[in-house]
Amino acid sequence: MMKNTFGHWGRQTVAGLAALALSAAGGLVLAADLVIGQVAPLSGVLASTGHQMVVGGKIYFEHINAQGGIHGAKIRHEVVDDGYKVAETVRLTREMLAKPEVVALFGFAGTANVTQLLTDGVLDVGGAALVAPYTGGESLRNPFNPWIFHVRAGYADEAEHMVQQVTTLGMSRIAVMYQDDGFGKAGLLGVENALTKRNLKLAVAAGYERNTDKVEEAVKKIKASDAQAIIMISVNKSTAAFVKLYRESGGGAQLYNISVVDPAELVKLAGLKNAHGLGISQVVPYPFMPNTPVVREYQALLKKYAPKELVNYTSFEEFVGAKVLVEALRRAGPNPTRAKVVKALEGMTSYDTGGVVVNFSPSNRIGSRYVEVTVIGSTGKLLK
Repeated sequence: MMKNTFGHWGRQTVAGLAALALSAAGGLVLAADLVIGQVAPLSGVLASTGHQMVVGGKIYFEHINAQGGIHGAKIRHEVVDDGYKVAETVRLTREMLAKPEVVALFGFAGTANVTQLLTDGVLDVGGAALVAPYTGGESLRNPFNPWIFHVRAGYADEAEHMVQQVTTLGMSRIAVMYQDDGFGKAGLLGVENALTKRNLKLAVAAGYERNTDKVEEAVKKIKASDAQAIIMISVNKSTAAFVKLYRESGGGAQLYNISVVDPAELVKLAGLKNAHGLGISQVVPYPFMPNTPVVREYQALLKKYAPKELVNYTSFEEFVGAKVLVEALRRAGPNPTRAKVVKALEGMTSYDTGGVVVNFSPSNRIGSRYVEVTVIGSTGKLLK
């Protein structure tokens, strides 16, 4: 079922129109649309994240279409909602890939969701590239698979960076609060490996059930451990619920979360008093200051095509992903096939999007390992 949640974009963007192009003979011929399929969580616990993911891609695709498209063809960005449910992701992706006009997939969410696509052979059968999924799960990176092109660092890279920061500050008792699924376990393993490297052991690990914000037991368990720092591998609602309950019950540890959360949403749900000081690892550069060409372009196009949307890490990450995909479509030539798009992506070694460099090759699908930690400041704004 098609979602129409994007105001003035409306159905015409999702439905799209075939572009007219002049043939060499001078007559008019129809250039088929370049159809990009996106399965995103537009409802459920990850709805605000899913919305931002779609916004980031859509503003760039709109911009490219306004410039005349790619080799005379317009991009048609088809978006469907999986509610962050694994079975729905699989069903909807099969439906997408059954359409021969879909040349590539873009920006899915969820480690468990995308892992299931690999397990069930959906991507193998479809033969299309999935560019810029919103996940850092190790199971999608190792063992190597040819279909997924990551523009973000993995959760193992983020965990290493956070553990490095915590131990540099002299803390050794580290707890993990994690979502009990492929996503949470990937992050948990990353933290455990980073601690093992430093001859440290986890103080405690406490899980919560996916698609809920039932974190009471996790709060109790972690408070009892007297941890100095807590690394959360969780999404917006569960993170906010944990932060609020933990702080209001007197918990004083330094809090960190992996990159998949929206700080504005956390402040709204947990309250500024509780969210203040929370560290969040990030896998793309700071998008709030126009210091690089890609950030300037993102801010300008956000203002033009989605004026009601605020600058946001998630939409910026997917904007970068959209730039990578568009460049691959360009390199794939007129009337690209799925195989040509995969080949074009493989050839993108040291591709500079304007301050974010992505490296792919026939044997490498991890485009970037960039990580830095930001903090929610006293006004609720994110600080570097």
